[in-house]
Amino acid sequence: MELGSRRTHTTMPSKLRSSRLLLISLLLLFVYSTILLLRRPTPPNPVSPPPCDLFSGRWVLHPETPKPLYDETCPFHRNAWNCLRNKRENMDTINSWRWAPDSCGLSRIDPTRFLETMRDRNVGFVGDSLNENFVVSLLCVLRAADPSAVKWKKKKAWRGGYFPKFNVTVAYHRSVLLAKYKSQPRPSGEEADGDGGVKGTYYRVDVDVPADEWINVTSFYDVLVFNSGHWWGYDKFPKETPLVFYRKGKPIHPPLDIMQGFEVVLQHMVSYIQRQVPAKTLKFWRLQSPRHFYGGDWNQNGSCLLDKPLAQDQLDLWFDPRNNGVNKEARRINQIIKNELQTTEIKLLDLTHLSEYRADAHPAIWLGKQDAVAIWGQDCMHWCLPGVPDTWVDILAELILSNSKTE
Repeated sequence: MELGSRRTHTTMPSKLRSSRLLLISLLLLFVYSTILLLRRPTPPNPVSPPPCDLFSGRWVLHPETPKPLYDETCPFHRNAWNCLRNKRENMDTINSWRWAPDSCGLSRIDPTRFLETMRDRNVGFVGDSLNENFVVSLLCVLRAADPSAVKWKKKKAWRGGYFPKFNVTVAYHRSVLLAKYKSQPRPSGEEADGDGGVKGTYYRVDVDVPADEWINVTSFYDVLVFNSGHWWGYDKFPKETPLVFYRKGKPIHPPLDIMQGFEVVLQHMVSYIQRQVPAKTLKFWRLQSPRHFYGGDWNQNGSCLLDKPLAQDQLDLWFDPRNNGVNKEARRINQIIKNELQTTEIKLLDLTHLSEYRADAHPAIWLGKQDAVAIWGQDCMHWCLPGVPDTWVDILAELILSNSKTE
């Protein structure tokens, strides 16, 4: 009995040891597996592709390109830009060139989709006549989706349209300097104190006061496109009738030249937009539209009777400020604008480069009036419609629709 009892006592610890060894083995296996899992290289997070740069690319000739979305019968046309009605040569070829961004595609605007996305909202343009050129293109394109559209000139708009099917307004407010300015004759006998010795008529510019044409209407718009630059030259304001800059109601000392004045006005207008335009408003600043005068400026018999776009290696010859050509101001002004906007929420609409190629697409001598060229010279600044601004519309629509997806 004692012997049997001893066997029982020696068997139980043996089973206990086996259970412990099994438990320890399982624990070690778990720890080892966990270590292997932790040491396994983690796949990198997928990197989002960079946003497409719609502004860099090339023009490609596509003779099979569908016809423009409007013709000479669009009621929003401005006569001097209605190149179909004015029988401008090569209009089929002008509209057969398609802008092809380097890294992605650019679709032609779908007017119905755009207006549906913008339903019950409004798009405003503020600036000079190149923004008017832009808005006329947009109005005519959108009318393809709502032929019942009517002209709209409320809220001090210079030109606009209302699309009742979608309850959308698109309008342009003319404000060539953005800041308030007015002609101001000097009373005879008054000393020219603080205005650079100006005598006779001059233009007072209040650098810190937005022009009346747009100061009180920005809250009406859900998208705003600003521009300024084409009037900031001595051809518009010669020394005989110069710009004189005021701040807080008093002349600025020492007096500013025209480019210094542009920089100061830009600073104040951008600051105003940042402070006063609602944060929900999508804001763009369109950079300069290049001119294509060849052989002289607009008032020196400059011409643009070209039949195809410029080649890439010609662009610097035409537009680099270092070459001091008649079209040099676009890039120079653009740099000032870029510097001022780089820390703001205002998006750059950089349509300059793609437009630099298109020396072939201006109204030139086809202006719709018999004596227009003799009086004003060729128009190598504005664009034929339909034409290059339709590509601007495609890009703007793409950016607006992309933004609406992220809201």
